[in-house]
Amino acid sequence: LVHRSFCLLIQKLEEESNPNDVMNEVSRTHQAIRSLDKSVSSLEMELAVERAKRNGGLGAAVPSKGLPKVFVVVGINTAFSSKKRRDSLRDTWVPRGDKLRQLEKEKGVVVRFVIGHSATPGGALDRAIDVEEAETRDFMRLDHVEGYHELSSKTRIYFAAAVATWDAAFYVKVDDDVHVNLGMLTNRLARYRTTPRVYVGCMKSGPVLSQKGVKYHEPESWKFGDEGNKYFRHATGQIYAISRDLASYISINQPILHRFANEDVSLGAWLIGLEVEHVDDRSLCCATPPDCEWKKQAGNVCAASFDWSCSGICKSVDRMRAIHSACGEGDGAVSNFAAA
Repeated sequence: LVHRSFCLLIQKLEEESNPNDVMNEVSRTHQAIRSLDKSVSSLEMELAVERAKRNGGLGAAVPSKGLPKVFVVVGINTAFSSKKRRDSLRDTWVPRGDKLRQLEKEKGVVVRFVIGHSATPGGALDRAIDVEEAETRDFMRLDHVEGYHELSSKTRIYFAAAVATWDAAFYVKVDDDVHVNLGMLTNRLARYRTTPRVYVGCMKSGPVLSQKGVKYHEPESWKFGDEGNKYFRHATGQIYAISRDLASYISINQPILHRFANEDVSLGAWLIGLEVEHVDDRSLCCATPPDCEWKKQAGNVCAASFDWSCSGICKSVDRMRAIHSACGEGDGAVSNFAAA
């Protein structure tokens, strides 16, 4: 109907106006139609989310009413064997104890280590986390069986659990071998506070690896076209953020979201067909010193730093403190963030 009206408008203009006026009017009308189409698409998605919430949806989405309202939830992906990594973060950029609660209460910044359970719930691995959690109170426990090849499922479950626990503007996933400056991260995300459906990270498009036995092998490589093709643009898996609307979408549609071999590709696939703003923020993928140190000295503090060659910080347990000393924003940086 819109396009038929558009054609009738062009015909009328051709009859009544000179060619230049016609082209100018056509251009303005075409732009208005594109804007209208985009608005309609956005409204349709918002209505679908709200309708699914009211009807129970395809997943276990929980309305935000009554949930603690915060600015951002930072979920740190971790494993049973990674206690030393967790401690290296607690000694650097992850606050401990009362400082962690204060950050959450005063600034709306929630930080949690995200972990599931073992294949034998209640076993030695789970009990070790119970003991650690009793001391630190900084875990988010998922109903998920831990395993490296289950990261796509874990990511999906994390976002669903987070959006059911906190009413946040943003939900971040970060690996436990990445250095983060929470003040810089929150301030960069605040730029998109009023932007619905935003996906922030270091966007990349790597090759689809069809050869068996190689790291990051994609068993479903045929879905991405002929051999030698690249993935669609998506955020690298070390750290990324999505807005509440997108986390709700993932929560509602959990059962029908396809999981590819690589977690970052899976998330990108879930979002690629939606009306989403992809933000390529290179502050989220600085290299470790000297790169992040030079940028800090130049006044451009990095939001996150890691080594591409290791898909995280190489030997992070041994190096995290030195990297924090060289590239950290300082203890008062987060306190300057305005949560409202």
